[in-house]
Formats: sequence, C-alpha cells, structure tokens
Amino acid sequence: MLKRKIYSKLVDWKKNDKGKTALLVEGARRIGKSTIVEEFAKKEYDSYILIDFAFASEEIHDLFKNINDLDYFFMQLQLFFGVNLVERNSLIIFDEVQFNPLARQSIKKLVADGRYDYIETGSLISINKNIKDILIPSEERRINMYPMDFEEFLWAIGDVSTVEILKKFYNEKKPLGEKINREILRKFRLYLIIGGMPQAIIEYLESNNLEKVDQVKRNIIDLYEKDFYKIDNKGKISSLYDAIPSELNKHTKSYQISSVLPNDRRDTISDELIELIASKTVLPSYNVLDPSVGLSSMYNKKNFRLYNSDTGLMITMMFKDKEFTENSIYKKLLSDKLPANLGIVFENAVAQMLATKGHNLYYHTYYDKKQKRNFEIDFILSDGSKIAPIEVKSSNYRVHKSLDRFSLKYNSRISKKIVLHTKDLRVVGDILYLPVYMGIFL
Repeated sequence: MLKRKIYSKLVDWKKNDKGKTALLVEGARRIGKSTIVEEFAKKEYDSYILIDFAFASEEIHDLFKNINDLDYFFMQLQLFFGVNLVERNSLIIFDEVQFNPLARQSIKKLVADGRYDYIETGSLISINKNIKDILIPSEERRINMYPMDFEEFLWAIGDVSTVEILKKFYNEKKPLGEKINREILRKFRLYLIIGGMPQAIIEYLESNNLEKVDQVKRNIIDLYEKDFYKIDNKGKISSLYDAIPSELNKHTKSYQISSVLPNDRRDTISDELIELIASKTVLPSYNVLDPSVGLSSMYNKKNFRLYNSDTGLMITMMFKDKEFTENSIYKKLLSDKLPANLGIVFENAVAQMLATKGHNLYYHTYYDKKQKRNFEIDFILSDGSKIAPIEVKSSNYRVHKSLDRFSLKYNSRISKKIVLHTKDLRVVGDILYLPVYMGIFL
C-alpha cells in the first residue's frame, strides 16, 4: 500500500464533518482514488460498501431511481453486498459516480438521513453530459486528487527524511552543497521518468525495469484515449491531448488549436476543451493580461497552455512513435545534462507541483518593441498583496531576460523573483534560485 497525503484529508473530513457532508474525490483515472478510499474505509470504519458504478449490475443502478424508502434501500444494499452497516460507523463509497448521476443526486437525501458516511470518487465528470438533468447536492464537498508527488514517490522508494531536511534548507535559504543537490536531482529525474501513477511506481519497485514501467504508462494513455473517444468519437479530444508535448515545445504564446485541428478554432471546440479539462488528465494554464494580485480576474481564457497532469506520462507521450521509449532517452534524462529540447519536461513538472499544491496556473507573455521579440514568464503566483514570477531553466540559469524585463515593468507589484533550475539554492540580489525539486515548497 503506497502512502498518500490525501489520507489525512479523509481523516479530517470524517472527524470534522461528522456525516454532515459527502466527500467527492475528483481526479484522473488510475491515480489511486479507489485504492486510498477503500483503504480509508477498512481502517477507519466498522464496515463499508463499495459500489463501482462502472461495473455495477442493472439491479444496483435501478436502486437509485427511487430512494423514498431508505429503510428498504439500505436493506437491499446490505443483502446484495453481504455487509452489515453500522449506524454512524459505516461508509458507503460511490466509485466512478459519473456513471450513475442519480446516485450523485441522491447524496442530498442520504446525508440528511445521517445514518452513514458517503464518499464519491469520479473521473471524467462531464459538466455538460453527466449532470445536466440532476440537482447537484449542496452537501457535497469536493477535493482534488493528483498523481503521486515527489515526496510521496520518495516515501515509496524508502526515503522518508529527505523532504523534511530540504524544507529546513528552503526556510533558511541555505545552499545544500552541489554533491547533495546532484544526488537529490537524480532522484527527482527518476521520479519524472517513472511519474506519479501508482501502477507505474509499483512496477518500478517490483521489477526495477524501465521498459516495463514505460509499458504501464502506455497502457494508461491508451485507457485515457479510449475514454476520450467515448465522449468524442471524432477524436478531437484525443488529438488535443496527444499534442501537448509538441505544443509546449513550440514555445508559442498559447496552445495553437489550428495546428492540431486545422479546421477548428478555440470557439468551435469549446465543448471538447471543457471535457478534456474536466477529465483531470491535463492542467490548464492561462495567460494573464495585466499581472497583479487578482490573477483570477485578469486572465485570458482564449490564450492558454496545456500541461499533462503527470510528467511521467508526458515523457512517454513525447516518444510515442517508438515501441519503447529508448533507454538512451532515459539515460539522458537521468544525467546531469538535460538536452535543451527536453526542457519542457521540467516546465511540465513545475506545473504539476504547483497544481498539486492548490495553485491555479497562470503565465504572462509580452512583446518588447525595442528588442522586437516576445518575452514570457512561465508561472505567476499570488503572494500576499503582490505577485511572484517564476522562470524555469533547464540549462543556462544565469540568463533570464524575460524575468529581468518583467521586473523592470512591474517592479512595484513583485514580492519575490524565483528561478527554478538544476543547480543549488542561492540568493543573488533579489532573485531566489531554487533547485527545481524545491518547487514543492512554493
């Protein structure tokens, strides 16, 4: 059983809400939602029932068509699953609840009844298709779940102390020393290669074979694409998803819809974009027109970038045309010299780290008339009453023209300037240089 941070959130929910809300755990498929929720049920309750609506019988689905008689409803569940429910100490799990919208709607009445606790898990919960005819319960509390982060990966490989030590160095802004930095960076690169999908990590732990890990990731990507085709049989969502690495590598102002789907524009595929983002398989980042503390009110929905929610999957997607992501590529990623054309790996990793920490993703592009070129800030975070621009560097960290130009233009709005790179922590002037793996503390 892999240790996950979300477990403590589940415990807090049970302790604090005491049955007054149901919990909806949202996230992409295969990130471990069902596993961790069932583990929570086993450890924290006297009994539980798990209903997987993706495979439940028609008889179970039909139960939710009429729940006016809750005594009969609970009796039927107990008989069907062979489980005795204990009042105020049993959990009922609605797994893949998007396959039965009526079950989700029933949460209002079930929570009001108060006998048991309820957790829903969902992937590809479509805003337009799955919930258009139902009443979304106000008693539903949502939390997002992501692939395993770097700290969770370290726990999985038996390293339980590194992040706590790193946090002290980060708080005191002290360098680690290049030798230690290289050792941790190697672990971080290994994490990027394997990714945060539990199946991939388990395969690595069991076989220590990156080819087998790569096959696990390919299977997950295939599963996602099959899901996309169920929603959009024209394949537009799949095309948008597959093109993420190539679009990031172009370093354009925003995701170029027309280069992926020549006959479409942003307005013509808005439904497909909504579905893709709702699937939680991607992380959208929006261009902020006038960067200030109110980032959520200043971004341009038409100019956006898409990152993969798991960097390990993106690395496999980058070499999807080969039967197996060649070991030579993996060796380059594990080495101290990341090829320039693979710099988007670090950028995607930072997007994943920030999203996992609860940040919405924003970036900024601007045109400099004097130099006749575009500049961009990779990420911008709100920091109190000001903003913190972040530039991600995979090679020459000493050159950061975009950050310098941005600072001249918006100096009064900036709290701190951050460069995430492959070298040790250092502070030079008003710029904080952090090893990229310390992005987990931002």
